[in-house]
Amino acid sequence: MTQLPGLLDTEAIRKDFPVLDRLIHDGKKLVYLDNAATSQKPRQVLDALSEYYERYNANVHRGVHVLAEEATALYEGARDKVAEFINAPSRDEVIFTKNASESLNLVANMLGWADEPYRVDSDTEIVITEMEHHSNIVPWQLLAQRTGAKLKWFGLTDDGRLDLSNIDEIITEKTKIVSFVLVSNILGTVNPVDAIVRRAQEVGALVCVDASQAAPHMPLDVQALQADFVAFTGHKMCGPTGIGVLWGRQELLEDLPPFLGGGEMIETVSMHSSTYAPAPHKFEAGTPPIAQAVGLGAAIDYLNAIGMDKILAHEHALTEYAVKRLLEVPELRIIGPTTAEDRGAAISFTLGDIHPHDVGQVLDEQGIAVRVGHHCARPVCLRYGIPATTRASFYLYSTPAEIDALVDGLEHVRNFFG
Repeated sequence: MTQLPGLLDTEAIRKDFPVLDRLIHDGKKLVYLDNAATSQKPRQVLDALSEYYERYNANVHRGVHVLAEEATALYEGARDKVAEFINAPSRDEVIFTKNASESLNLVANMLGWADEPYRVDSDTEIVITEMEHHSNIVPWQLLAQRTGAKLKWFGLTDDGRLDLSNIDEIITEKTKIVSFVLVSNILGTVNPVDAIVRRAQEVGALVCVDASQAAPHMPLDVQALQADFVAFTGHKMCGPTGIGVLWGRQELLEDLPPFLGGGEMIETVSMHSSTYAPAPHKFEAGTPPIAQAVGLGAAIDYLNAIGMDKILAHEHALTEYAVKRLLEVPELRIIGPTTAEDRGAAISFTLGDIHPHDVGQVLDEQGIAVRVGHHCARPVCLRYGIPATTRASFYLYSTPAEIDALVDGLEHVRNFFG
């Protein structure tokens, strides 16, 4: 059995994840390597969801009965856990959404409806990057189409990094918002936040960071990032689906208009006008994802008990090993950085002229779950002249043996297709 320095006790951790014991396709052990799409959930999170529905289920903020007060305490307690997890200066800066996509759409729409000095209009520019997930491309395209703003982006180098050689020409005095991914979901690249934020601050632009592939895998400190907004999602970090987070600086949340209207986001309503509640409730119209927030809180407890530094070290060791092993496979081409430095635990690759969908299907028959396609990052595939990739992605319960199984599976794919 391969031993690597810095690995977690995966034998103990895997006992917390019931699905990892599954046998599929005539008794083959499940090898789950699709963690960038969604992570599996530990018993602690499953139990928290069941306990909420069995004992505390009620709507929040609205009732004075026992269940309503207990549900509210659990929901707001989850907000406290998120605030501590990301080192937010205030719990009131944490907004619950249904996913990171909604969080990013929330920012885009706030800026489209805002007054000066935040308003995006035909005299302003929006900056993104070519490696973004579609969730951090389409909202800005829609905003640009609606307002007449100019959309600009950083390109990619041949080795899967952001090309910042023209940063002063891309981020200018007209730039109102710079929105970029912290860790690429397709390339695995960890981006140089400091350089981008520094330039944005020089011209007075706001910064939004998509941390969906960062929050599950490394310590996330929103104050250290010096961004204005940070978005991430719960289902990639051992939490349930249906819960996302937008963190924003307090003064911005106070000044910017709400995106959704409805119950709970108001102070007063008349037939003529309404006034809005303070953040975060100003941005959480209607019944929120209560159980999902409770589940996210349980997931944060679980990750904290292991330690985000230890999770990062574990994944770094696995990624280093995986890159080495994958490059041993004939005709395999990694799309993105080919070293473990400054990259996350998602590795996309092509295998000769075998279509990634065929690769994924043959691997699945061996019990190995990977992702195939453009991973909601089609501009990256266009940049590198490929239709799609196969992506293997690891997490705290992943093992070197699973990487070996993937490499053996790819040899089977090559043999299968001659």
